[in-house]
Amino acid sequence: MSTATLLRALASGPIVLDGGLGTLLEAHGHDLSSGLWSARLLAERPEVIADAHREFVDAGARIVISASYQSTFEGYAGIGIDATQASALMRISVDLARSAAADRQAWVAASVGPYGAMLADGSEYRGDYGMSVDELRDWHRPRIAALASAGADLLAAETIPCLAEVQAVAAEFDAAGAPGWISITVHDGRLRSGESMADAFRIAASFPAVLAIGVNCSAPAEISDALRIARETTDLPFVAYPNSGEGWDATNRTWLGSAAFPDTLVRDWLDGGASVIGGCCRVGPAQIRGMADVVHDQSRAAPEVPPQAESPQEAPR
Repeated sequence: MSTATLLRALASGPIVLDGGLGTLLEAHGHDLSSGLWSARLLAERPEVIADAHREFVDAGARIVISASYQSTFEGYAGIGIDATQASALMRISVDLARSAAADRQAWVAASVGPYGAMLADGSEYRGDYGMSVDELRDWHRPRIAALASAGADLLAAETIPCLAEVQAVAAEFDAAGAPGWISITVHDGRLRSGESMADAFRIAASFPAVLAIGVNCSAPAEISDALRIARETTDLPFVAYPNSGEGWDATNRTWLGSAAFPDTLVRDWLDGGASVIGGCCRVGPAQIRGMADVVHDQSRAAPEVPPQAESPQEAPR
């Protein structure tokens, strides 16, 4: 599969994305309490990551996101892994996703987490880094370069909380010649930093390497407004992959509330023009299977467009 085939597929109808890899691994009993989350398992138990990817593919996902969200050179250095080994682990994250997609028509997106995820202090839910665009570009550059060369079909910048990081990541995608999407995280209709969603979508769309925009790691109820704003701002494909509806308490490191992910919301997103639909934290294979069923039913129910009658050719002059 390739970026070109993905774009052609998007032009013909919505595609199902996978769900929350880290929370699925936790549900299977793996301890992800360290700052590296699932990235630690790349070094210690890569087979369990491959199995989790396959669960999502078997449920109907046709885009698989690699386990590199938390993979950073700084994070790996903290557990004694040097830059060469870290680059190899990032490549392994893509290889594992590729192995799960091999038997199906599925694409692989290499996850690029935000700067705040490396801090592991909930900063990605605030966006208060106190860093300039240039500083964020410098930080993201080595990892984006490593992931861009790892063999994924595209990059997926996820949970981006502020305009400075949107611009920094988009600029580095361009500099690396690496196509990808940029997905922001929102609350009460704005980025976690309090900045405008419309500005985020507009900035991202101004960079040629950005193929799609989206929202993830947010409440399901946020998606419809974000999709409307995106459609008013740009014609790029929209990627919707919210959390289950529960909220993460970063201070106490626990999930609060209850899941609220009815099929009616998924249908609303499809009707609103979402091109890719999946899930983030606490969205497992069962929910992805349900989304795949909705996408299939909606596609099957779409009226066929009658072929256009050919216009009579004008007589030669």
